[in-house]
Amino acid sequence: MHPLEAPERLGHCFADAALLRQALTHRSHSQPHNERLEFIGDAVLNCVIAEALFQRLPGQPEGDLSRLRAHLVNQHSLEARARALDLGPHLLLGEGELRSGGAERASILADALEALIGAVFVDAGFEVARAMVLRVFAPVLTRPDVFGGAKDAKTALQEWVQARRKPLPEYRVVEVGGEAHRQQFVVECRVSAFNVLTRGEGFSRRTAEQQAARDALVALGVTETA
Repeated sequence: MHPLEAPERLGHCFADAALLRQALTHRSHSQPHNERLEFIGDAVLNCVIAEALFQRLPGQPEGDLSRLRAHLVNQHSLEARARALDLGPHLLLGEGELRSGGAERASILADALEALIGAVFVDAGFEVARAMVLRVFAPVLTRPDVFGGAKDAKTALQEWVQARRKPLPEYRVVEVGGEAHRQQFVVECRVSAFNVLTRGEGFSRRTAEQQAARDALVALGVTETA
């Protein structure tokens, strides 16, 4: 059994071991790589998290549910779940990616986790994939800030700064990279009145801004963790 199949990790033994290998294979290593599995895994993940929020927060409006889902499936969240699984050492990367620390790169870890979700779905169907997602995301799905109707980070940061009668946070895109169909944004958040400057990354400008705002809230001591 592969270490990732253990009950305390994925909790799924693959009938087709080739799917597990493919999910862990970055495009820099070999074909078939994990991008197709990542595509289907992203859809499964969003569906499962949306259902969990819908069932557990019956009184929340659509806008709040959408913000909470975006928070739970953004790159930062996926990276954290991938690290909790100790995914990095099991990734198959090309020599260049290995030398540049690809096994620790947030985008690669996040993509690989989505690919693993896709691989479980292809191997065993939706219900097994659903159970795997709920198990892996249990630590964040049970957090009070998720099911207490927390504001999105940008809104929370803006309101905190406004309450102190200080200039609003400023956001600036400092880098755009990645493939055309999967662009990676890096955004800076500056809270000048408190000398705070943070950076966020994501597959959209909005996601990157939210991550930068979460880190700013941590830097300001408003929240304990991003």
